[in-house]
Amino acid sequence: MATGPLRSGEPCLFIDGKGRRYLAQLREGAELRSHLGTVPHASVIGLPEGARLTSSAGKEFVVIRPGLADYILKMKRGPQVVYPKDLGAILIEADIAPGSVVVEGGTGSGALAMTLLRAVGPGGRVVSVDRRADHLELARRSVKGFFGELPPNLELREGMVEDAVREESPDRVVLDVPEPWHVVDPAQGGLQGGGVFCAYVPTVLQLAEIVETLRESGGFAEIRTVEVLVRTWHVEGRSVRPDHRMVGHTGFITVARKLTPERV
Repeated sequence: MATGPLRSGEPCLFIDGKGRRYLAQLREGAELRSHLGTVPHASVIGLPEGARLTSSAGKEFVVIRPGLADYILKMKRGPQVVYPKDLGAILIEADIAPGSVVVEGGTGSGALAMTLLRAVGPGGRVVSVDRRADHLELARRSVKGFFGELPPNLELREGMVEDAVREESPDRVVLDVPEPWHVVDPAQGGLQGGGVFCAYVPTVLQLAEIVETLRESGGFAEIRTVEVLVRTWHVEGRSVRPDHRMVGHTGFITVARKLTPERV
């Protein structure tokens, strides 16, 4: 995690007086432009995080390094990303820990890959697989934009996730693909005993199919599904109430533990 003054090449979050967020990659000669005026990047580079500065229109901005959730919500994307509320739940439900070897299916824009990478730490490894080269290139740019480089323990691979599961024998399999049930059989053979199979799907029909396939395989136990709903609150003086809008359904998270074939 970067510390110290804000540096050229880093992502920076500009927050205005109403809490609106603007993400930019700091570069000499560039500037943030908005309806609240302009802020030259040169005036930001070298400042400490949390510094306040004024735009050309006299409006105040706070500058900080974006958290991963901020970066994911503001970064350029192609395929829909997994939202931060679900990313946190996936890490817990799939028990992603430092040192884990994870195969991810469906790289997309790279949000889940970045989250997994931070969770496994430098001692772990993430192999993220997508069938589309353009998705992988977009993810590669997103990862570099946040971390400053492509971390050596991340492999972005074009191909079939089923093949990667067989080849890598991972501790965890995490899927954000339309038909995750096709990976159940390869995971039954390739996933480590006691390892976690995790599938993220948006619809009830997909949910029913993946759970039924896991049950029928006979190779998994502790099959469970969760859904995360998030509601923020308005807190101002004596006015304390739920916000009028909340983040409702985005997807279902299904996890299962792999059984070993031996019986004692």
